[in-house]
Amino acid sequence: MQKVMIVGGGVGGTTVLKLLSESEVFSIVCMADTNESAEGMLAAKERKIPTVTNWSMRLEWDLDIIFDTTGDPSVYKKIKRDMGEQTILIPGSVALIMTKLFEEKNRLISKLENTSAKMDLILNTTSEGMVVIDHEGFIIMFNDSAERASDTKREDVIGRHIKDFIPSTGLLRVMQTNQKEVNQEITLGNGMELITTRIPLVNADKEIIGAFAVFRNKMEAVRLAEQITDLKEIQTMLQAIIQSSDEAISVVDDQGRGLLINPAYTRITGLTKTQVIGKPASIDIYEGESMHMKVLQTKKPVRGVNMRVGPKHKEVIVNVAPIIVDGCLKGSVGVIHDVSEIQALTHELNRARQIIRTLQAKYSFDDIIGASEEMKLPIEQAKLSARTPATVLLRGESGTGKELFAHAIHNASDRKFNKFVRVNCAAISESLLESELFGYDEGAFTGASRGGKVGFFEEANQGSIFLDEIGELPANIQAKLLRVLQEKEIVRVGGTKPIPINVRVIAATNINLEQAIANGSFREDLYFRLNRMPIFIAPLRKRKEDLRELAEHLINKINQEYGRSIEGITAAAIHKMQIYNWPGNVRELENILGRAIIFMKLNETIIDIHHIPDFIEEIPLKQQEKLLMKPSGYVSGKPLSEIIDQYEAEIIQQAFHTHKGNKTLTAKALGISVRNLYYKMEKLKL
Repeated sequence: MQKVMIVGGGVGGTTVLKLLSESEVFSIVCMADTNESAEGMLAAKERKIPTVTNWSMRLEWDLDIIFDTTGDPSVYKKIKRDMGEQTILIPGSVALIMTKLFEEKNRLISKLENTSAKMDLILNTTSEGMVVIDHEGFIIMFNDSAERASDTKREDVIGRHIKDFIPSTGLLRVMQTNQKEVNQEITLGNGMELITTRIPLVNADKEIIGAFAVFRNKMEAVRLAEQITDLKEIQTMLQAIIQSSDEAISVVDDQGRGLLINPAYTRITGLTKTQVIGKPASIDIYEGESMHMKVLQTKKPVRGVNMRVGPKHKEVIVNVAPIIVDGCLKGSVGVIHDVSEIQALTHELNRARQIIRTLQAKYSFDDIIGASEEMKLPIEQAKLSARTPATVLLRGESGTGKELFAHAIHNASDRKFNKFVRVNCAAISESLLESELFGYDEGAFTGASRGGKVGFFEEANQGSIFLDEIGELPANIQAKLLRVLQEKEIVRVGGTKPIPINVRVIAATNINLEQAIANGSFREDLYFRLNRMPIFIAPLRKRKEDLRELAEHLINKINQEYGRSIEGITAAAIHKMQIYNWPGNVRELENILGRAIIFMKLNETIIDIHHIPDFIEEIPLKQQEKLLMKPSGYVSGKPLSEIIDQYEAEIIQQAFHTHKGNKTLTAKALGISVRNLYYKMEKLKL
């Protein structure tokens, strides 16, 4: 080991000290400087190296090398004059060069270590197992994945020959042939099966310096291959769905560049793949802002945005949603709907609905308004009859809602998916009624259509037929209808062959059939056939407590028909309508409310008492006299409504007194329901 003394404790001497301290070739025996506080002197003391303030004191030591880092020529001459013959004196300039070389060496070593560390990090984080051998076949690298795949520790294999670890290895063969081997099966000594790829290592001079293998557990490789196959199948299926969809679809990446469009998109916008893929999302927009870019900025979906797109300026409705995977925004997908197609479909739907309305019942029991006792019974009877195939006879005054009940009965029956045919027996002339009901054969009469015609009963086969105004049927049609009800078959006009039918008959009338039988205008036997399930629908005057609910329902209906937005009706208006007998029933109520709404100002939203016509003029004279009879306590100048309320309150109080406070008997005596009595008591504060 070379004995060294360093003269000069400045920057140069300190650098030399640090470099030589790390060397195993040099031994620093002394550090000399006139300043004991010099940087080099302090560094030497930390390293337990002797220090002197006079370098000449140590010349007698058997020194091999003296480094003069003072930079003073006179010092250099003195050291050279006094040092031993075997001692080498290195001036400061040479020491500086050595310092630079040592620094460069350390820098390169550090760089190599960093590169090696990065390489180790990469190799150890990869999911593939890797093993590297040198040109003699000894293992020099074994990464973490190789440990997991082979169930072997790195320290147990590094430095061992590859044959000791894998007897059947092909790495030696790869070095000999200099040929790569891909996806080969191999079995380790512990029986573990691997899939490996072997590659020779060649230096810049094309000399083989070793080989390495990349491998994976066979079961894991098979599972990964299955996953890849499944992903490819899913991708193929999704592409097929997107490409075959009638909805126009466009997909962009997180930067707003086009990724995918389908044929429907090209059909609507007129833009092809080459015009869209890889281009900004706004490329297809003629009018409006890019919803793709808006979604990418906000990460929130947008729906129902009207835009114009493509060279044809097609009007469309756009829905766009973000594509988020594991919390990261990957792009957005948009669906474009052609407005013209939507309008055409809407038109077709409305047309279909119009056709369906002529063939099917439109109303259900939910459309029947009324919670009074007078309405509960017919509704329950109608619901019961709907569950049976029995003939139903609806009876009630005109305008009470007989057709509404017929619709509801059909819709609640097991025939609801078949036709519902409506026939107004009074609206068809007597000469045509038979042929319309039962049909006719070809040549049955002059002007008959070629091939004949199907009648209403045949058309309603398996469904229901509603015969309105059944009391207006002529006698000959009554006889034929009776046969249809008895035999469940019809014979066309001009025909002889009976045609079996399965039709549910719902009849309705507003006349007194019993009186008609007495007069001889209606067949008694037909009456008994029709009257199997009679349902009496009360007139509006007998269920006035339903007026408010009916009025509100009709107001909503009229709003839709007239395009108005009337919100309701006042209690005063309802009270004014309750003093009227409503000979036209619900139909008349709808007429009055419709007339009131027509004459209301646009800024009026509530029907009030002044909007309702003065019905008092239409009340029979005797009833007016009773209502206007001056009650006790009458005060001149009061409005008519207050006079009537006062009189009504006195009548109810008298009835209560007569029946000793029994509300049921009181309501029965007054001819009103108990519920209506409670309503009046609450209104009159009794």
